[in-house]
Amino acid sequence: MKFEPTFVEMKRFYQSFKYALNGLILLIKTERNFQIIVGCMIITLIVGFGLDNYGQHLNRFEWAILWIAMGLIFVSEALNTALEKALDGLHPGKIEFVGKAKDMAAAATLVASTIAIIVGAYILLPRIIAAFTL
Repeated sequence: MKFEPTFVEMKRFYQSFKYALNGLILLIKTERNFQIIVGCMIITLIVGFGLDNYGQHLNRFEWAILWIAMGLIFVSEALNTALEKALDGLHPGKIEFVGKAKDMAAAATLVASTIAIIVGAYILLPRIIAAFTL
């Protein structure tokens, strides 16, 4: 049995993709922490590709681990931001349980960022040191 989506199903799919892309653009344009994350990702990619010039090529597994670590931070920060915006909209005043929920979501991003830094250092630092030592 062959699956052939209808025009309406395809239109819904493209519309949902459009909403997701709009959310990503909104995060990049308006959220300072997300901009910092994008900047760190760009630096990581430049360092990773730049190591090739010094004979320190990262293998596919190392790249995959770096992408997973960077993706973990992106997802964590996006969910943290979405939760904060939703809770701020539902409960604009200071409410203890809302503050705790926001703190917990921020903690998830902190943990993801810490793990990514450790992973990045574990993969990149030995290569950087080897590239600049005789």
